[in-house]
Amino acid sequence: MTATLAAGAWTGHDTRLIGATVLAIALIVVLITKAKLHPFLSLILGSGVLGLVAGMPVDKLLKSFSSGVGSTVASVGVLIALGAMLGKLLADSGGADQIVDTILAKAGPRLLPWAMALVAALIGLPMFFEIGLVMLIPVVLLVAKRSGRPLMLLGIPALAGLSVLHGLVPPHPGPLAAAGALNANVGITLALGLLVGIPALVVAGPLFGRLAAKMVPDAIPPERLIPETHSESGKQRPSFAATLSTVLLPVVLMLGKALSDILLGKENEVRRVLDFVGDPLVALLAAVLVGMVTLGRPAGFDRARLSSTVSDALPPIAGILLIVGAGGGFKQTLVDAGVGDVITGLATGANLSPLLLGWLVAVAIRLATGSATVATVSAAGIVAPLAATMDPTHSALLVLAIGAGSLFLSHVNDAGFWLVKEYFGLSVGQTLKTWSLMETVISVVAIALILPLGALL
Repeated sequence: MTATLAAGAWTGHDTRLIGATVLAIALIVVLITKAKLHPFLSLILGSGVLGLVAGMPVDKLLKSFSSGVGSTVASVGVLIALGAMLGKLLADSGGADQIVDTILAKAGPRLLPWAMALVAALIGLPMFFEIGLVMLIPVVLLVAKRSGRPLMLLGIPALAGLSVLHGLVPPHPGPLAAAGALNANVGITLALGLLVGIPALVVAGPLFGRLAAKMVPDAIPPERLIPETHSESGKQRPSFAATLSTVLLPVVLMLGKALSDILLGKENEVRRVLDFVGDPLVALLAAVLVGMVTLGRPAGFDRARLSSTVSDALPPIAGILLIVGAGGGFKQTLVDAGVGDVITGLATGANLSPLLLGWLVAVAIRLATGSATVATVSAAGIVAPLAATMDPTHSALLVLAIGAGSLFLSHVNDAGFWLVKEYFGLSVGQTLKTWSLMETVISVVAIALILPLGALL
């Protein structure tokens, strides 16, 4: 009956809006994949086509896109910059090496796959996927060579650790951008992201790694990529305890805020303090400032070196900031054109779960563009109206559903696909059977956990 009513209420303007959305997304896909245009420019052009075809006045179109870029960069850009600074401090000080050495020293041969997953998760927490990948691959290759264990048995858990953090757990750009677009509580998103991410990591990492090692038992990376050592001889570096405490500080602060919001009253003084220090901006800023002392000093950094390390963290993320900002502009154009309301009506009429809808939209954009970040910010814009009436828990679950969809089946249009292929010395077919399938396992396991949580919470 509901579907019939929804169909009866359908108008020609609704058809025009859906057509404009499909055309805009198709244009973005073609520009990124065929014309090799930067996603930033592609999203700008796609937003323009969307607004014009949807019948938006030009002045309103420009204002919508500009306000979307501004609000997204304001809410997410500073967090991305702070996360990059923390990751750079971790890398340059030797703290990342310290985490790797300590965990691997404690793990026997049978536990190595689990240790690699843990190492990737810890290092990947404050770092972008590509940075974490470049840092971890030499470690994986070295450990595989020294231990004699199959490369895929160790590599897949490490890749899974990075991917799960990238798609499901703030302060990574995708989840942060989606949380901003849907007005979701970042602390609750972080808590639920860990709840969903840990089982997904276990299944797609150490467990799937066994199967991947059997499917591709003879993976041999280029000899030139295998380092003799992964840390400089005699280099001063921070202790394991100091490094781990610094990395986990923003996570603990944000989780504390999430728990206080659930357990304590609004007027409670403890909650007020935790709300402040657990705000993502304050938590990440605190971690960077603490890291300058706990990571920089043991490594012998003077003020000039600390300044250069923090500064050097910013240029590599310029492209990410632009893509996320343009994605926010595209999202706002979708919202102001009225596309989100049409999607909401369709989902209501079809009795389709908003969580499943968010996942499916993100999957479609991920398959088309190859970019998890583009998939996340675009899907968040399309389903944003669905979150308007949701409670904080379900808004956070919608963020996770979109993040899970953005990881689905990385293939030849994804830069990560080629990074993994070249670093591990795989053929295209072998990369599809290992890396691509692993990404799909993460996505499917995550949504399989998110949907029941949506029904229970």
